[in-house]
Amino acid sequence: MAYTVYIQDGSSETYEYDNDSIYTYADPESICEDLSLQTFQLVFQNVLYSLIFLLGVAGNGLMITVLFRRLRFLRITEIYLLHLALADLLLLLTFPFDIAENASGWLFGNFLCKLMGLGKQLNLLCGSFLLACIGFDRYLAIVHAITSMQSRRRRTVHLTCTLLWLVCLALSMPNVVFLSVKGDGTINSTFSCSFHDYQIHAHNWVLTKRVLDHVCFFVPLAVMSYCYTAVAVTLIKSQKRQARHAAIRLAFLITLVFFCCWLPYNITLLIKTMVDLEVISYQSCNLYVQLEPALHVTKSLGFSHCCLNPFLYAFVGVHFRNELIQLLCKLGCSRVCMPFIRAQVHSRPSTSDGVTTTSSIHMY
Repeated sequence: MAYTVYIQDGSSETYEYDNDSIYTYADPESICEDLSLQTFQLVFQNVLYSLIFLLGVAGNGLMITVLFRRLRFLRITEIYLLHLALADLLLLLTFPFDIAENASGWLFGNFLCKLMGLGKQLNLLCGSFLLACIGFDRYLAIVHAITSMQSRRRRTVHLTCTLLWLVCLALSMPNVVFLSVKGDGTINSTFSCSFHDYQIHAHNWVLTKRVLDHVCFFVPLAVMSYCYTAVAVTLIKSQKRQARHAAIRLAFLITLVFFCCWLPYNITLLIKTMVDLEVISYQSCNLYVQLEPALHVTKSLGFSHCCLNPFLYAFVGVHFRNELIQLLCKLGCSRVCMPFIRAQVHSRPSTSDGVTTTSSIHMY
């Protein structure tokens, strides 16, 4: 569909609007602005995605390897951590396709277009809700330590994670229906993987998908804020001051990092949705030129949370760090590991490691 934007000097510009993107413009200035946006995506987004991909694959790969070495003996929180690492890793594996598409268009066919769209939505939703599950599990383990002993069982956790994956898969399936590959209509046509099929229905799914993006941020944030606040209040009443302070700092850091990574993207996405629904109108092309790069920058910032999760949830634990050091030594990295081994010998075990301890005041 098309709509007209009236400029302050009395002139107007007509935009052809297709699903989630603006493809063609009426004047040469807008075409130049679109080319500058493509240059921005090619340089900035590809560099940032490459860094996130390398750090995230390394961190989550090590986390999964350590957890798989004792798969049958995983504790409750570690089961959630394993699923979180898998969701983050699978999400990161879609990044090379985004990088290639930014550089030269979509080259991988219709099947991979649908598959990558499904995988990205599935793992993004699942990863966010797993963070809420981890926060709720810590709430039960610390605030209701005695009464939650029956509900916090391995079988219950496995069932919860399975149901979560299935629900997120169902919510992501429309991507398979509406995503397709389409050329831009030029002589040297560049193809894109986007929501081209079924026209207005695809556009409605784009808006629904944005609502899901907001839900998978605000719901986990609310759960984490409530649970970790209750945990902090319980820990303040504890007699073990050192463990109390360390656990409260960790709970605050986990919530703050999630908030800072994803809030800018949700604000920018909300503004774009209001523009697309014509609640806010383009007064000039400058708004579009500023909004699109802002959306890419804030989305990249949100994706960076994938490579931070291993450091926030796993590597802070002493027992987990010890296992990681042992694994790295077996892989031939003994020179790198020696300073950490010496530091462990001369230091006491950290009391903030709640993944591997039975004390009810420890976080992980």
